[in-house]
Amino acid sequence: MKGFGVIKTPKTGWIEKKKPSLKGNDAILRPIALAPCSSDTHSAHGGAGVKENLILGHEAVAEVVEVSSEIKRFKKGDVVVVPCVTPDWNEVGLQDRNINNAHDSSFMGSFKFLNSKDGSFAEFFHVNNADANLVHLPKNVTVDQALMTCDMMSTGFYGVENARVKFGDNVVVIGIGPVGLMAVAGAKLQGAGHIIGVGTRPNCVELAKKYGASEIINYKEGPVDEQVKELFPNGIDSVIIAGGNANSINQALRMVKPNGFISNVNYFDSKDTISFPTLEWGLGMGDISIVGGFCPGGAKRIERLLNMIANKRVDPSLLLNKSYDGFEKIEDAFNIMHEKPRDLIKPVVHIKW
Repeated sequence: MKGFGVIKTPKTGWIEKKKPSLKGNDAILRPIALAPCSSDTHSAHGGAGVKENLILGHEAVAEVVEVSSEIKRFKKGDVVVVPCVTPDWNEVGLQDRNINNAHDSSFMGSFKFLNSKDGSFAEFFHVNNADANLVHLPKNVTVDQALMTCDMMSTGFYGVENARVKFGDNVVVIGIGPVGLMAVAGAKLQGAGHIIGVGTRPNCVELAKKYGASEIINYKEGPVDEQVKELFPNGIDSVIIAGGNANSINQALRMVKPNGFISNVNYFDSKDTISFPTLEWGLGMGDISIVGGFCPGGAKRIERLLNMIANKRVDPSLLLNKSYDGFEKIEDAFNIMHEKPRDLIKPVVHIKW
C-alpha cells in the first residue's frame, strides 16, 4: 500500500509498505477525511527525535475495511471517527482511577500514531482495541465536524479541563491556532466570564471572537503578561497555553494569581528547556498549579464531544478553511500545514475511493 510520511528525518515523501494485518480485537480502516496537524510536521522535522520509514497522520474519519472476529460494535462499511489517542485497554496501568489514559504503558504510550506505528495518511491503517477506541459517525454530525474531535477539540477542551475553569473565571488562552480556538470555545462552554485570546492572524482573531473571546491581545504590541496585568491588576484565574514556546510558562506565571492554574497543551520541542525564577512562582508557595497534559483517548471521550456538536453547542468545523480532494493531495495539505501561511487555520483532505 501507499502512504505519506517520514522517509528519514527531516525528509518526507510517499512510502510503499505492506497493508497492515489484524491483531486480536482490532480493525483495518481506510480514510475518507484527514487533517494534517502541526504535530505531524513537528514530528517529521525532528521535534520529537529522529523518525524513519513512518507514515504520518492521526486525525481521521474512516471506513471500516476489516475487523477481527472479536469485534462486536463495528462491521465492514461502517464510517467511524478515530481518536488520535487509542489506548491499549489491556494495560494494567489504566486500572487506576482518575488518571489520563493517554499514558497506557509509558509517557504518551496511547498516542500510537506517529510514535509506535504508522498513521492514517495511508490507503489502509490499523486501529487497536477497535471496540473501545472507535466511534460511529452520528447521522446529525458532518464528517468535517467529527474530524475535528479527533485531536483539536479534544486537546483544546483538555486544556480547559486542566485549567479548572469555573463559572465567572477570567481566562487567558495563549495561541489561537486550531487548538487554542477550541480552548476558547471550551472555556466559554465551561462558564468563563472574561476570555482573552493571544494572537495576531486576522482570521484566527475573528474566529476566536466567534467562539467566545472577549478580546484579543497582540503579542507584537508588548509583553503579553504586562498587557494582561493592565486589564487585570490582581491577576488571572487560569492560563491555557496552546501556542508560543517554553517561555510562555514564564509569561503565564507573571499573569496568574495565587491559587490559579496554568494548563499547557502545547507540543514543545525536545530541545526546549523550561526554567523560571522562584519569585514568579510565589517562591514555591503561591498555590499556583502548573499542568502539562495530552488529551485522553478512547471512544467515550469522542462520543461526548460528538454529542456536544450534535446538540449544537459548538461547531469545530469552522477551523477547516483549506480543502483538498483526493488521496494524492495529502502531500499538499501537509506542506501547507508546515508552511503555515497567515491565512491558514487548518487544512482538510477529502478522499473518495
